[in-house]
Amino acid sequence: MSFAVTSSETARYEVLMANARSRIKTIQEPEASQKGVQLPLWPVGVRAVPNGFLRSALFGAIAKGRRRYVNGEDLAAVDGVTIRYKGERLDQGDLDVWESVLHAVRLQELGGQCRLTSYALLKLMGKTDTGKNRATLQNRIERLVANAVTVKQGRYTYIGGLIRFAAKDEETQEWVIELDEKLRPLFAADQFTQIEWAVRHELDGKPLAQWLHGFYASHAKPFPMKVETLLRLCGSESELRRYRQTLGDALDAVAEASSAHGEGFSYEIRGDLVHIEKKAQGAQRRHLAKKASRPRKPRG
Repeated sequence: MSFAVTSSETARYEVLMANARSRIKTIQEPEASQKGVQLPLWPVGVRAVPNGFLRSALFGAIAKGRRRYVNGEDLAAVDGVTIRYKGERLDQGDLDVWESVLHAVRLQELGGQCRLTSYALLKLMGKTDTGKNRATLQNRIERLVANAVTVKQGRYTYIGGLIRFAAKDEETQEWVIELDEKLRPLFAADQFTQIEWAVRHELDGKPLAQWLHGFYASHAKPFPMKVETLLRLCGSESELRRYRQTLGDALDAVAEASSAHGEGFSYEIRGDLVHIEKKAQGAQRRHLAKKASRPRKPRG
């Protein structure tokens, strides 16, 4: 038995196939014009920060109180990172706000308007929606807008504000926040760190412990470092003698919070050197494996 296919049926089949191929192409090969600049999509349980910011005094471990105004000074940073800053000094609470804004913005095009309420932003920070917290949030956003930072990290230099623009509807408490899309290279694959938010949040109110957690999280395999160097890098204005006394307590807090959330961290202070042992995470493990597989150059 044979079946005849009419010309009209053939035409309908060709139209259906053409439409299907068009849909497949649209899914697999989006047009360049539809692609916007976007931050990497990191998991819900972490916050992403450029390494240069974690390895410097930009978001310092400073005490509460009146902020010193920095008029275009070079801030302490590790070798390979240069940061010049102008504005009120930033602390770990300011970093919490900036991390939370980044966390929300990562789901949309960088440089566009991110809309979220004070309630939503405070919730991302693990804060309750009270009048006091709203006022503190606004002060921190104002500080993040009213600054100028020049950061050289790797081959790239960014010059601009940490938040480009912010506005708020006082009735609905909805914020409109914009970040500069030129921040994107600071989030290249090997240029940022995913901070375990549960650990950082548990260290809330302990600025030195938060800074140390971020600093060591940005290193796959930390090397011994002088107490004096850590004092300079964290931006603390404490005297060295007093800093030595508080450093051990802060490291204890990091170790305890890390252990509570399955993140290995231990330390030992031998003489003037701080030795850290930690478990490398995700991309850091891959980095160490890649580094170990490289052939070593012969000595001599």
